[in-house]
Amino acid sequence: MTKETLLQTAYNAAEDKKAEDIVVLNMAGISLLADYFIICSGNSDRQVQAIAKEMMDKAHEAGTPVKSVEGFDAARWILVDLGDVVAHVFHKDERSYYNLERLWREAPTLEI
Repeated sequence: MTKETLLQTAYNAAEDKKAEDIVVLNMAGISLLADYFIICSGNSDRQVQAIAKEMMDKAHEAGTPVKSVEGFDAARWILVDLGDVVAHVFHKDERSYYNLERLWREAPTLEI
């Protein structure tokens, strides 16, 4: 699977679970961690977990291993590492506090 297809798969999974304010940052040449960051939020712990789980399930179905998942049980900020794509799924209350879009403001946003 190409990294662009993986990005689309993860983005669609977030949309399917009604994630809010989905932002995609092109991190190529900016971060060594991944080529793309997906940042989105949910309104409850349960929704945040559902979004992250859907991303993991869809990646697995497509044959892409999930490298790491952090924060799933707390459901305040779940990081799903898919290799070239890293998803940050926030509880709406936490997203503004961490404000990753500001932290990585030099990264161009992509429209999906």
